[in-house]
This record gives sequence, C-alpha cells and structure tokens, in this order.
Amino acid sequence: MSGVLFTDISKSYGTSQVLCNLSLAVEDGEFLTLLGPSGCGKSTLLRILAGLEPQDKGSVSIGGRVVDGLRAKQRDIAMVFQSYALYPHMTVAENIGLPLKMRRLSSLQRLPLLGRFLPGTAQAKAAIEEEVQQAAGAVGIDHLLTRKPGQLSGGQRQRVAVGRAMVRHPAVFLMDEPLSNLDAKLRVQMRSEIKELHRRLGVTFIYVTHDQSEAMTLSDRVAVMLDGELLQVAPPQQIYANPTDRRVAEFVGSPKISMLDGVVRQRGHIEAGGVSFATNVALDIGAEVTLGIRPEAFHLCDRNEPGAIAGTIRLIEHMGSDLFVHLALNAGEPLVARLLAERAPHLAHGQLVNLSVRPDRFLVFDKGGERLLPAASVTPLREIA
Repeated sequence: MSGVLFTDISKSYGTSQVLCNLSLAVEDGEFLTLLGPSGCGKSTLLRILAGLEPQDKGSVSIGGRVVDGLRAKQRDIAMVFQSYALYPHMTVAENIGLPLKMRRLSSLQRLPLLGRFLPGTAQAKAAIEEEVQQAAGAVGIDHLLTRKPGQLSGGQRQRVAVGRAMVRHPAVFLMDEPLSNLDAKLRVQMRSEIKELHRRLGVTFIYVTHDQSEAMTLSDRVAVMLDGELLQVAPPQQIYANPTDRRVAEFVGSPKISMLDGVVRQRGHIEAGGVSFATNVALDIGAEVTLGIRPEAFHLCDRNEPGAIAGTIRLIEHMGSDLFVHLALNAGEPLVARLLAERAPHLAHGQLVNLSVRPDRFLVFDKGGERLLPAASVTPLREIA
C-alpha cells in the first residue's frame, strides 16, 4: 500500500500563509497532479510530503504510516526536481546508481581503492550495475551510461533523473515540474513516456505543474490549488466540464472560458450579454450571477435564431483546423469562440457575426464564484429587445 494522506496541513513563511488547513487523500497507485499558478503552494506541499520541509500544523501519512518527523530517506519516496539535480562530475550510470550505493554500501565500501577489497563489495556493485542497466533501458538511455550530464540534452537529463528515481523502487514518485525546461515537442513526448512509466510501475505518482495540458493528459485526478487552498479534486474531464468554482473554470481551459455577468430580471430568467436565458436556478429577482461559456460551445448561426448572440470580430487566431475568434459584444463584453476553420472560411476582422450556444454547455456561478447548477439546466430563450 502506498496511498498518501494529507490532514489539515498548514504552512506559513513569516506572515505569509502558503497552505491553509489542506486535506487530500491520494489513492494507492493513482496518478494525481497538483495544478495551480506559481505561488499557490503546490511545490511546498510536495516538499512537505518528501520531508524536505516541516509543516506548521497537520499530519502526513504514506501507506497508512504517519511520517511526521521522519527524515526524507526514511519515507520511501523518490523525487524528480525541475532542475533534475544531477551531479555534473558523475557519469549517467553513476548518477542513476548513487541511491543504491548510498543504501547498500558502507562508507568503507564506497572508497575507490580500499572498498574493492572488502568482502561483499564486488557482488553488491555487480547487482547495482545490473539494476542501473535495467533502469536506463526502461527510460531509453542505456546507450548514454558513460556520458556526463553536460554532454546530454535537456530531455536526456530528464530521463536520467527519472531513472535515478526508479532504481529505488519507491512507494511514491514525486515530480516537481519535471518538463518545464524542455521544448514544446519534447514535452509532448515525455508526457507520454511518464504516463507509460506509471502504467508499468503501478505505484503512486504525485505530479506538480502549472501547465494544464500536462495535468489533463497525465492524471487520473487533478487537484486544483489557488492561494494555498484546494479548490477541487476530480478526474480531468470533470474538472473541465463541471468545475465547482469559478476560479477553477477560469484557470482550466485554453482558450479561456468566457464569462458574462448576468442579473435575474424575472423569476426563471437570467439576462446576460444582451440575451435572456431561461433557467431553473432558484434565485431571487435582482440576484447577480455569472454565465460561463467554453469556446467550443459556440457555433455560427443566423441572427434570427432564438438566443443568438451578436458580436464584432476583434482578432482571429489560425490554429490549423480550428479558429480562435475573439469578439466584442454590443455591450462590450469579450468572448472567445473556437470554430472549425472549414466551416468559417469567410470570417474577417471587424465583421459582425451571430453565435448560438449549446444549451448544455452553460456554467452558472453565483456572485461569490460558487457553481449553482448543472450545465444542462440553462437554455437560451430570446434576445432582449
């Protein structure tokens, strides 16, 4: 068992509180990603789990064992850092095998001259070399074992760091933005390799990133954090389609979700963006709400279609098969629509277009940002005269 449990974790640096009573359970064998902007506390939480920093309050358990107060090497975890933390004077083989040498060889056995003559040293080193070879082969760098880190590309150094973590056979893998130093093409390749590594090893992975693409493609579940607070923990598709908080909806998704401020003008109807929408949300007349609309929910329509939203094109981004169309509504509110390029070849800057919205794709939030009702509950009704 290698599940992880955080219970009421708090951490402050001086007067700045980084984590506030955070509780989170990670299942055995799960790939969970901590997603959030820089400074939200996700790396601090990972370092607390690794034993690199103490929490001010709360408790951490690994595999049902409370590890508070235990040193990092006693926690049965392996961590891959953003900088990879490789020793430049060591070869790839020596970097990968270092954790095994520190664990299996005595200080005397590690001496370069005397150590080779001590009993059991040769056998232990042979076993270490075999495991290093296996780990290097698993991450595709077995042909680089004699090189130094300075002779490797960023992607190769990243694989060395992963291989060094693998040889320890830890209960939990921790990865702190391991792909942030790679170029875009290599990041995509390494994402698939990390996912495959998790599938083969079957152990718990906790991954930290601010990149939503990494979080959505790698994870079994995503934990969205902001200002030391855990906003939502759910599978990637649920995070995207059914966010429970406006901040989650705005952070996840590219292009960003469009938000329209609305008011309940009459019972069962919300006015937003110059259109009245029928809804079964139980709100008093005059209540202020926000409608969230994902870019792919829009499609071009005739201006006479019920619920059509009129806007002027301010910018068109050509993304191959898709167009990201930025518009301004008559009232000035900005919208972004994701349209198929083959269905909208005639669009141009400054053009007035009409958009319709799939009724099941609306997200409704109250003034405080809390999700009010399922997306399918809101249906466009009519344009306001």
